[in-house]
Amino acid sequence: MIKAAAVIGANYGDEGKGLITDYLISSDSLADASDSLVVRFNGGAQAGHTVQLPNDTRHVFSHFGSGTFSGAQTFLSEFFITNPILFKKELLKLQEHAYSPKVTVHPQSIVTTPYDMFINQTYENFLENSRHGSCGVGINETVERNLNDQYRLTVSDFFHHKIARKKLLKIRDHWTNRRLHQLIHRELSLKEKKLILSEAIFEQFLEDIETFLNYCNISDYKFNDHTKIVFEGAQGLLLDQNHQNFPHVTRSNTGIQNVSSIALQNNISHIDIHYVTRCYLTRHGAGPLENEMTTCPCPDFTDKTNIPHKFQGILRFAPLDIKAMNSEINFDLQKLSKKITKKTTLAVTCLDQFNDKISVVAGVGNFIELQKDKFRAYIFNKTDFDDYIFSYGPTHQDCISHKE
Repeated sequence: MIKAAAVIGANYGDEGKGLITDYLISSDSLADASDSLVVRFNGGAQAGHTVQLPNDTRHVFSHFGSGTFSGAQTFLSEFFITNPILFKKELLKLQEHAYSPKVTVHPQSIVTTPYDMFINQTYENFLENSRHGSCGVGINETVERNLNDQYRLTVSDFFHHKIARKKLLKIRDHWTNRRLHQLIHRELSLKEKKLILSEAIFEQFLEDIETFLNYCNISDYKFNDHTKIVFEGAQGLLLDQNHQNFPHVTRSNTGIQNVSSIALQNNISHIDIHYVTRCYLTRHGAGPLENEMTTCPCPDFTDKTNIPHKFQGILRFAPLDIKAMNSEINFDLQKLSKKITKKTTLAVTCLDQFNDKISVVAGVGNFIELQKDKFRAYIFNKTDFDDYIFSYGPTHQDCISHKE
């Protein structure tokens, strides 16, 4: 019987999903990690899930599951957006750490091209101070293009070299100009036109595709060889494509919906669902952030992953609103199939960044400061989960699983 767990961000991303995924893979004494599988069920190259080992080895995972260091294999699902350019770049970094993890990709995974990335970045520069909060790696543009069948590109197309080449030329020579004209309402400069039509970029992308194909297995869902599966989400519930915060969202289902769909296809009848939050709120990018603070609330704040970004700007902060978080989680759980039973866990990270008091929202415009040693009791009182995980550091060894 397959043991299945899911890791879902409860907020705007950056909650510690990589840490919790690594913890779940590494802490299970009943399962051999090499038989474990991390399934990326949404998002794509914009995900940045940090895993740090006790020996200080550190990596920010995007195309590879965050259980890689602990020996888990990776499956990129049909809901994952593949980017062969950034896949190759990340693979080389992992190989520098002497890791060459096994990766399987669903043939219906849609593919980001360099032209999607160019459109994304050009449009963000055009928006200037009205940006949506994009990472600049072409996620939205990939989804938008793939809504049009004549420009749709999936991993399955790579099996047919001539077809893939023909589709790429069509995307380059027709879609890119058409989409940019729709977005920025101006003629492209000579420099921009040369960049789009660059044969060097085109041929390099074909080489990146070849690297991707040679490294990965291409297959639909075949999970029977694995004793444990962890569904690793990207971004968070407040960035779901159907959230009221639109357009400051991502183009994917960030909660349990995709997990439920994949589980049903694989006869998985029970999932341990882990919702992850920092003990405060963060947001990287434009969009609403209730109760936003002007400075970081943590005296010992450190985050090597979320550095200032050309398109997203700086990391923003707010106190944790537990009532609002509970509401978002309860709404998400309604999307789980009635055929699947569940156990729910709340994982709270970054507690090591506070020496004394932690601020939380206690009502509209009302905040209270809790002594750090009282924070856990407050969480237990204000939430109703089957279990809890608390993280007091950057590695899986710093996580403690207990209700009291």
